[in-house]
Amino acid sequence: MLQPSHQSLQAAAVPAQRVPVRDRNDDAPWHTEAVCRRDEAGLFFAPSKEPTAARLSREEAAKRVCARCPVMVECREHALLQPEPYGVWGGLTAAERRVVLARRRRRDLELKKAAHTAGIAAAG
Repeated sequence: MLQPSHQSLQAAAVPAQRVPVRDRNDDAPWHTEAVCRRDEAGLFFAPSKEPTAARLSREEAAKRVCARCPVMVECREHALLQPEPYGVWGGLTAAERRVVLARRRRRDLELKKAAHTAGIAAAG
């Protein structure tokens, strides 16, 4: 099975800057503006026993749809907060989302350790 390159996962962990974040004052749910609502849902979720080459091709096609979506960042954060175990959400596959979540957990632990160490140094 092909694994995504380390660089592609690093890029996936950072929201694309070219996609505008929609106005947060809008009363409509973010998903009403999702480009994928107009595309075939099968593009974003794997059929059972899908061959690896077909899965990779389908995921890349889904990511291209996500790349032009005005709510990609909201979709990605939804999938990371839920966490969604399947499909392409916000331009990330389930495996890529697991990597992002692991990195966030490590970062949070490092920040807590640094804050604790700074607190001990200040008290001493």
